[in-house]
Amino acid sequence: MPSLKDLRNRIASVKSTQKITKAMQMVAVSKLRRAQGAVEAARPYAEQVEAVLTNLAGAATDGQGPRLLVGSGSDQVHLLLVCTGERGLCGAFNTAIVRLARDKANALAAEGKTVKILCVGKKGYDQLRRTHERQILELIDLRAVRTITYQTAQPIAAKVIDLFDNGQFDVCTLFYSRFKSVIAQIPTAQQLVPPELGPKDEKAPVYDYEPDEGEILAQLLPRAVAVRIYRALLENAASFFGAQMSAMDNATRNAGEMVKKYTLRYNRTRQAMITKELIEIISGAEAL
Repeated sequence: MPSLKDLRNRIASVKSTQKITKAMQMVAVSKLRRAQGAVEAARPYAEQVEAVLTNLAGAATDGQGPRLLVGSGSDQVHLLLVCTGERGLCGAFNTAIVRLARDKANALAAEGKTVKILCVGKKGYDQLRRTHERQILELIDLRAVRTITYQTAQPIAAKVIDLFDNGQFDVCTLFYSRFKSVIAQIPTAQQLVPPELGPKDEKAPVYDYEPDEGEILAQLLPRAVAVRIYRALLENAASFFGAQMSAMDNATRNAGEMVKKYTLRYNRTRQAMITKELIEIISGAEAL
């Protein structure tokens, strides 16, 4: 049975932890507002790029068009671009993305496909290397990046395009967590190369492009890859802070429950010791 001193130490320790989790929650709330604003500002541009790309892709028929659009003609080698957080203490945020990527990798391996992995974020790398270390090509560390910008995504997009041009893979799939709300982050897989495009809007106006569609696509496709990665990084950042805020809120409330539990136990133990001392005094007095 713990002594009163042990219980006091436990209560003090839990209270200290509670202060830390509460502070982290407040920091996450502040950063979430900025990250959510950045996501909401980037979504219209990304959606418009997708719309223009879908419209232009109609010109690429029967396998004609830039390789980034039509692919290499094979799907034997797959590159998984897994974007996760650089830090933990965010609940199941990182684990959910890694689980989706791992399931995809295992499914492709079962079909006899070759799988390669490019990790953006240390936490995803740490989890994936336990089971797929040989398939990991590189870790892209973003711990030094304070604010995610388009320039953050450009080197990653350039690396992916360079690998594709060198014949290192046939299909690239992007994994990230789409921000829906503070309590809802959706692990998402999106085919990056060749791009997975939605159906063309038949009601959309028809444009005549100058120069022709092929030249525009050659310039637009690399930018579209960077835009998709940039949006994924922004969505990840907002999802991370949302998950961290929820996790730290739960940790703060759990710490409060532990403090109540230990305080009640401390008071009962202290009362029992006082009662025992009183009984010993009374018994000694009666013996005299």
